[in-house]
Amino acid sequence: MVVVDDTSGAKHAMMWALTHVANKGDFLTLLHVLPYAGAGRGEETPSLANSLGTLCKACRPEVEVEALVIQGPKLATVLSQVKKLEASVLVLSQSKPSHFCWLSCILRSSSEEFVEQCINQAECLTLAVRKQSKGVGGYLISTRWQKNFWLLA
Repeated sequence: MVVVDDTSGAKHAMMWALTHVANKGDFLTLLHVLPYAGAGRGEETPSLANSLGTLCKACRPEVEVEALVIQGPKLATVLSQVKKLEASVLVLSQSKPSHFCWLSCILRSSSEEFVEQCINQAECLTLAVRKQSKGVGGYLISTRWQKNFWLLA
């Protein structure tokens, strides 16, 4: 299972999961969690999940892909879907830390905190993935046991 949204980091995490985790015959679920508010957003988001699903199918036709769009609290929804679908691996995008300490402290409460909580609470192997900067290459991977492990692949 990959948690997706409209960020480039989520797309990189999805492609990483497709090339490094998924095997022939595997079932890949793309989960897009929407907050409750926001009339008008509902039209564009199913098309986002569906277009990402189409991209996955084009890259790896031997992998079954399903796109789910669910409205609700992000952490609770992800954890319940992991359990319900009996996911063996959960892949999340990991955002790049800010160079500004005060900004990093404010932003940590949302994206980074969500990733940490998923890593610690999900009932499956959970991998947070971040593509390295241009010129460096590879990915930074975080799990329950290892933080920011550099994978050159």
